[in-house]
Amino acid sequence: MAGESSSEIIKHHLTNLTYGQKVDGSWGFAENSVEASQMGFWAFNVDSLSWSFGLGALFLFLFWRAGKRATTGIPGGFQNFVEVIVGFVDTQVKDGFHGRSNLIAPLALTVFCWVFLMNLMDLVPIDFVPKLFALMGVHYMKIVPSTDPNITLGMSLSVFFLVIFCSIKVKGIGGFIGELTLHPFNSDNIFVKLILIPVNLVLETINLLAKPVSLGLRLFGNMYAGEMIFILISLLPWFVQWTLSVPWAIFHILVITLQAFVFMVLTIVYMSMAHEDH
Repeated sequence: MAGESSSEIIKHHLTNLTYGQKVDGSWGFAENSVEASQMGFWAFNVDSLSWSFGLGALFLFLFWRAGKRATTGIPGGFQNFVEVIVGFVDTQVKDGFHGRSNLIAPLALTVFCWVFLMNLMDLVPIDFVPKLFALMGVHYMKIVPSTDPNITLGMSLSVFFLVIFCSIKVKGIGGFIGELTLHPFNSDNIFVKLILIPVNLVLETINLLAKPVSLGLRLFGNMYAGEMIFILISLLPWFVQWTLSVPWAIFHILVITLQAFVFMVLTIVYMSMAHEDH
């Protein structure tokens, strides 16, 4: 990246390693952002997918190992750490979820830890990993999956479909449709009720669709902004970089944790709403 202007450096750091079908019909990796955008919907951001799956596998391995080595005697440091996280998530589930389901606690734990690990990658120096891959001929490498809207919206849509499934399972098709058409406005008069049904349907559909959009975009926006600030700091002289990057990194630890917490809490709240039968 030597000799590049500031705008080129920023664009380079914000470009994913994209694989898809090129304009000539062949399949391969995009050589620039323009070619990546031309690949369309069926292009894959290989770096985001690889890092997110890798971090998910790391989470599963660490917690599996903690479970295998758990002891009723004097626990080790890592077991204490895992127990603190599990207890923290369990408290949030008990406070926010008012139904009965064996799925919610594991789901909340997975969401919190997975999002936290993806966010945590933002603290890795921005040039360290990309330059290592550049030595192997890979010119684009974004290592923070939560700065890719495809990843955050993919997670939020997964939660959304789970909410729909649980809503229909608990309330039935009729109850789910009634929830969309008979709220928030209702009337004892049958004619007024019929008039209000399309109004309720529009309002409740917008409210329903806004959940995954806000859930995914909130995480993406905050992490993308944080990454952008790190990139801008890296463009400053080295003595200014240390002055600004260290305080921002310390503050960003709070942002990383908070965004994982918010994603988990909203997931619990949405699942609780899906299990409410009234």
